[in-house]
Amino acid sequence: MNASGGRGGGGSLPFSGVAAAVVDGDGVVLQWSHAATELLDRTAPEVCGQPVAQLVEAVHQSPGAPGEKRAPAAGQAVLRHRSGRLVEVAYHALRLDGSSDVLVLAAPIQSASDWGLGAAFMRALLAQDWAGITVHDTDLSIVRTNRAAGTSSGAGAAVGGRLRDIVTPEDADGAEAALRRVLDTGEPLIDREQRARSQRVPGRECAVSLSAFRLEDEEGRPSGVVAVFTDSAERERRRDLRHEASVRIGSSLDVLRTAQDLVDVLVPAFGDLAWASLADPVLEGDEPPKLAGAGSWHMRRVAAASVGPWPAGFGPPGIADPPMPDLPVLRRVQRGETVLVSDRASALAMAEDHPGIIPLLIPENGHSAVSAPLFARGLVLGAVAVWRTERPEAFDQTDADLLSEIASRAALSVDNARRYTREHRAAVALQQRLLPRATTDDPAAETAGLYRPASGGADIGGDWFDVIPLPSLRVAFVIGDVVGHGLHATATMGRLRTAVQTLAELEMEPDELLTHVDDLVQQLAGEAPHGHQEAVGATCLYAVYDPVTCHCALASAGHLPPVVARPDEAAHVVEVSPGPPLGVGGMPFEVTEIDLPPGSVLALYTNGLVTPDHHDLGAGIRHLTENLGALYRSDRPLDDIGRALLATTGNTPPRDDIALLLARTRAVPTDNIASWEFPTDPAIVADAREAATRQLAAWELEDVAFTTELMVSELVTNAIRYSRGPVGLRLIRDKTLVCEVSDPSNTQPRLRRARTTDEGGRGLFLVAQLAARWGCRYSRSGKTIWAEQPLTTTTTPARLSNAEL
Repeated sequence: MNASGGRGGGGSLPFSGVAAAVVDGDGVVLQWSHAATELLDRTAPEVCGQPVAQLVEAVHQSPGAPGEKRAPAAGQAVLRHRSGRLVEVAYHALRLDGSSDVLVLAAPIQSASDWGLGAAFMRALLAQDWAGITVHDTDLSIVRTNRAAGTSSGAGAAVGGRLRDIVTPEDADGAEAALRRVLDTGEPLIDREQRARSQRVPGRECAVSLSAFRLEDEEGRPSGVVAVFTDSAERERRRDLRHEASVRIGSSLDVLRTAQDLVDVLVPAFGDLAWASLADPVLEGDEPPKLAGAGSWHMRRVAAASVGPWPAGFGPPGIADPPMPDLPVLRRVQRGETVLVSDRASALAMAEDHPGIIPLLIPENGHSAVSAPLFARGLVLGAVAVWRTERPEAFDQTDADLLSEIASRAALSVDNARRYTREHRAAVALQQRLLPRATTDDPAAETAGLYRPASGGADIGGDWFDVIPLPSLRVAFVIGDVVGHGLHATATMGRLRTAVQTLAELEMEPDELLTHVDDLVQQLAGEAPHGHQEAVGATCLYAVYDPVTCHCALASAGHLPPVVARPDEAAHVVEVSPGPPLGVGGMPFEVTEIDLPPGSVLALYTNGLVTPDHHDLGAGIRHLTENLGALYRSDRPLDDIGRALLATTGNTPPRDDIALLLARTRAVPTDNIASWEFPTDPAIVADAREAATRQLAAWELEDVAFTTELMVSELVTNAIRYSRGPVGLRLIRDKTLVCEVSDPSNTQPRLRRARTTDEGGRGLFLVAQLAARWGCRYSRSGKTIWAEQPLTTTTTPARLSNAEL
């Protein structure tokens, strides 16, 4: 604003240090001032009557008049002191009216520079419009002011007046008392809260912050006081807005939530309507393209806020930003600059050649706007635009700077959320690739596995489940949870799942399998970097179900107990004797055996399902048991039951991964099973072949009778040769025909190629050639050698439903 001058204040003026001399037209000194005597230590009698050139060592030529012989009217010169030293001065020559005489004024160059800087400082200070500034003399009368509008203390201040002309006497007395203390003590006043009730507009009141400092002359005597009044309410509003932005923006690692938090902070505290747009790749966790100039910006309006209903016809959230013309304002935003539009006419003028974008970018009642890019690491992730439609005040540069600051903070939060989205997506994809099929349908059971990754700021974990088909129609159910989060946990999970699958193929008992996996985890811990050994570990539950006996054997390595719902029986928790978590070592694992009639539902789960908010574990398991009992029905799809159980954890994103495996058991019908026991007598081999042939005829499986007879003969012969107890033979019919021969011996069967002269050694080789697959498993009572043959569709028996079973 324009500064107004007034009368001088009390105290000395700078003219006391200015030397003066009167020189005639021939350059002879006519008069000499006392200040000139002090400057050069030459008295008036010594100088007057002498040519002034004798005192001048050099005159700096004016840049505007090179080669001019006469000295310029103003500039700098070097004078000779009586002592011989040189004195550099700034001078000004004034021709006196009606005479050839010239008045020459000179001052030391440092003093002249200080006066110039002081004048420049005063002009700059009084040109500010962010505060009301008044300069008072020693009587506290106003001698200079910038007449700043918007602050009650400075608005309309008149030179020669007092503060009481602007605010009420009570408020003016308090302010002037504070200014008087500054004038008397010289101690500056900083941010004094001051009430300001208008003297001219009754009822108008605001709160201002008063700061002041004392002015002094060259001798250090008080000459006045400068008062600076700022609108403390506006400053508080901006400070509160910064604080709110620092608290809310970035509290989530979700890109859309971060963008919505940004506009919610800005409306209504900063503007009346705001929206945020993000580049499409950012929403997927990728970096935005580096664009410049016109064309499609690949932006989408993802968040919006308004003090009222969203304007009808204005671009709603979710729409893609239109292709932008090559406007200067667009390039500014792409360079990371904040754009201020102070009035509606300026906004319309920017897009006057492109009327199609006006309805999408300029709201009907919008009169002032400011837009800032979400600029991070040299990339424009998006942009935020704020309009004022209701409040009359237009945005100013201070508002633009504030939005730029908030947008910079928001851009970092969006970039962090984007990078988290990318890493989280990669970890989820990796983990889901490592997990088995969600549903299986085997002779032993139908299963449904559900997995929900952690979100809401947590890393992906190492939860997993597995369903492993085993020989003789058996099936293994696995559930596990790796310690820690992140890609390392996912990688560890993949290694453990592979190990469990490999060991399961060896048909180990559950406790023996967990012992081997425990050794593997200890090995992984030993390979971990120093200081991270304790971060390698896992819990696991391994169960094997036999549909022939409807018997399930399971062992736990520190994992939560399963829940079972049997037909016509309330759901309950299986009492398991858990061993230590994998990686601890030194303690055995115990096997728990339970019966699972056909149609039973077994639920294996990780702790994310029963402790979604880190509540009481026991209460969570009881809650799961009650829900499973309420949802259990033999004809209800397991997927539906699983989704319903996950829904009980609430709508909030889980803080930990959730893995859930549901298995509904089946049983092989008794008429599809045939078993015999024979003494260890070589003569019974023929009886075993005959019994098998009769049973195959009863099952109408004559097409596999020959190969089955050969396998029975070889396996029973080997059992009699190497064991001293009874030999068991069992045939199981399903999609495959399983032939099992059991004996009490623990001798390891070996497959080898017999030489031409060998009398034996061809039995297992023959079985391996005839069967689709074969193997051996051990139990506490001996071993069982099994062989499987595929059956054709016509020979495969129909699967019985759970209800029929």
